[in-house]
Amino acid sequence: MLEGLSTAELVAKGQAVVMNTYGRLPLALVRGEGSWVWDVEGTRYLDFVTGLAVNSLGYGHPAIVQAIQKQAKEILHTSNLYWIPNQIALAERLAESSFASKVFFCNSGAEANEAAIKLARKYAKKKYGEDKFEIISLKNSFHGRTLATLTATGQTKYQQGFAPLPEGFSYVEINNLGELKERVNEKTAALLIEPIQGEGGVFPASEEFLRAARELCDQYGALLIFDEVQVGLGRTGKLFAHEWSGVAPDIMTLAKALGGGVPIGAMLAGEEAAAAFQPGDHASTFGGNPLATAVGCAVLDVMRQPGFLEDVRERALYFRQGLEHLAEKYKTGESVRGQGFILGWPLPKLGGEVVQLCRERGLLVNCIGGKTLRFLPPLTVSKEEIDQALGILDRVLSENWK
Repeated sequence: MLEGLSTAELVAKGQAVVMNTYGRLPLALVRGEGSWVWDVEGTRYLDFVTGLAVNSLGYGHPAIVQAIQKQAKEILHTSNLYWIPNQIALAERLAESSFASKVFFCNSGAEANEAAIKLARKYAKKKYGEDKFEIISLKNSFHGRTLATLTATGQTKYQQGFAPLPEGFSYVEINNLGELKERVNEKTAALLIEPIQGEGGVFPASEEFLRAARELCDQYGALLIFDEVQVGLGRTGKLFAHEWSGVAPDIMTLAKALGGGVPIGAMLAGEEAAAAFQPGDHASTFGGNPLATAVGCAVLDVMRQPGFLEDVRERALYFRQGLEHLAEKYKTGESVRGQGFILGWPLPKLGGEVVQLCRERGLLVNCIGGKTLRFLPPLTVSKEEIDQALGILDRVLSENWK
């Protein structure tokens, strides 16, 4: 499909017919294998973006390929009017691996967060009455692009032009215990928190902050929601990022890595909260279809293999130490942030230029907020590939950092 066209030709065609909602780079990727991708000209790149934490098992992982091929021969889709065996199997795996009892499936992280917001409000109104509806999220957060999740996103730049926004949302600073305690009250239906703010610049919530959030939710009868769309499913070196703190939520949202590249989202909840949803309260036509959930099962089966996450933690530490060495070598100022294989390296200058120069040398990274390099390599990346990435970063900075 459109074979033989150059990148420039594809860009021209795309600009003519695809809506202008992304600031796209002049790059068209057509093939991937392991930690590597190739563009239409055949140039190879080491991918430390992975579709923004989607391709966590790399490209062409045998378990994912096999699951897709097998399911494609059987049935791709059937309505949620009927029971879907693969959906049940994936829900069982997620429940076995987490705090949750029940799972709702959808197609993206935004949809999962939308479902979480609806469930929290439904639960609060059923149990406490109409006055309990407020959702508190964090400044600098990101929860999606639907009107409700956009409102929950604590960054005004994403909200401009879409007023009036839904009512009942407010924000507190991450790790600001005083502000959190002042804001939560009897009207609070839920706290919505990313254990690590991904799009906001890779800022981890402290264990103290998460524990305080849990205690305040318990005190005021609110639900604690963890948005693990970007940081869940092995990205931090544990299956779920909140496991590092020992704080369990009432609701958790997942997407991205769960489908290994096939669109899927999931909203997990404990028994009591989940019971607030009844038939007709929420739905998704494609949510949890046979194909997406077959792949989700394959992804979880790989990630739950003995030693998999331990190995992720060991290689992630190796990468972090390499980045910290470069940060010290070039005196870039702020320290490397994050956990596992979601790491942010703040640069006081040249953020966008470094992305471009790395791409020219065969490494894909991205820059958020204009200055923080964000690294999201496959969880399967090798130490040799990490060394290659660090070597490219070193060369780029040695030639351009003054």
